[in-house]
Amino acid sequence: MPTQIPMIGEQAPAFSAETTRGTLQFPSDYEGQWVILFSHPGDFTPVCSTELMALARIYDQFEALDCELVGLSVDSLSAHMAWLRTMEQMRWLNGEAGQAIPFPVIADIRREVADAYGMIHADNAGVTVRATFVIDPQGVIRAIQYYPETTGRNMSELLRLLQALKRVDAHGVKTPADWQVGDDVIMAPPENCSADEMTADKGHKSLAWFLNFTGDAEA
Repeated sequence: MPTQIPMIGEQAPAFSAETTRGTLQFPSDYEGQWVILFSHPGDFTPVCSTELMALARIYDQFEALDCELVGLSVDSLSAHMAWLRTMEQMRWLNGEAGQAIPFPVIADIRREVADAYGMIHADNAGVTVRATFVIDPQGVIRAIQYYPETTGRNMSELLRLLQALKRVDAHGVKTPADWQVGDDVIMAPPENCSADEMTADKGHKSLAWFLNFTGDAEA
């Protein structure tokens, strides 16, 4: 049977689950906040360990953007707790030992959440792939990523993606390829303005009638 995957623009499937930080009602516990829900293939595995430690290192940057992180795998709660305690004693990328994993990790041993979010794929031996769902304050899925077991995600890209989505919502713009905070953003062309007029107006830059830039309003 084909894997069912929630689509961008749909409401995030609701669930109740046990986590390393207590019982979670999702997404209602995060109403009004952004959430990044992500799965990893398994506890005590090397790539997954680097991912959680990398997220812990920049967790404060997600907090500053009013975004919470929620991890998941099909391992048990006791396995999660032991794994997190082990990582807290590790040093990675010149980091200091003793750094706690500050976000909840869901114990999904019945695979109920994984099935609802299409996190288990046919060639992945019954465990979750590296799935990532960016969910907005209204509980709507705004972006989805899937990575294989072999390849760790770029956590800076997750942060950049969140920043871009927040710009879109705040200012009604779009973000170009490789956009970073402070870069120009894409705007819709005005209905009654030529490319030359637009270029001269308020710092707007027009490359063609369909490609128009303006400065980042939050730079």
